[in-house]
Amino acid sequence: MYLNKVQLYGNLTRDPELKALPSGQNVVNFSIATNRVYKDKDGAKKEQTEYHNVVAFGRTADVIGQYMKKGKAIYVEGRIQTRSWETDGKKNYRTEIVADTFQFGASAPGAGGGSYDGGGRSESRDASQSSPKDDGDAIQYPDEEINPEDIPF
Repeated sequence: MYLNKVQLYGNLTRDPELKALPSGQNVVNFSIATNRVYKDKDGAKKEQTEYHNVVAFGRTADVIGQYMKKGKAIYVEGRIQTRSWETDGKKNYRTEIVADTFQFGASAPGAGGGSYDGGGRSESRDASQSSPKDDGDAIQYPDEEINPEDIPF
């Protein structure tokens, strides 16, 4: 079995560029910066930054293009892909991450993000929807009944 899976959490280095393919499907391109902190042989703290090109298609591209901006945090899952093309007889290559799913990163300390799985399902996360605390808090359910006819699907 072979595996091509990428997980990245970082900040956008530029605003996403949303475009339409000739087929009419939307595509978005953006770049994520990730960093690694380590100690060198002398014990000094060092930081190394990597930049990753990311591309997403369809509804995922629409959502990223609409809500993400330079500097915002994002979590992306996808696969590595290298594509090539020829310009003026010169072969060009670009290695990028093709995003399958993503989550908005926290916008403020303690704030939650939302997720999008590429299949039209999204989920928002915030402190009010988190699991009960360890101090015995129970889940708070609404007092009113839910009418099945009010559900939009």
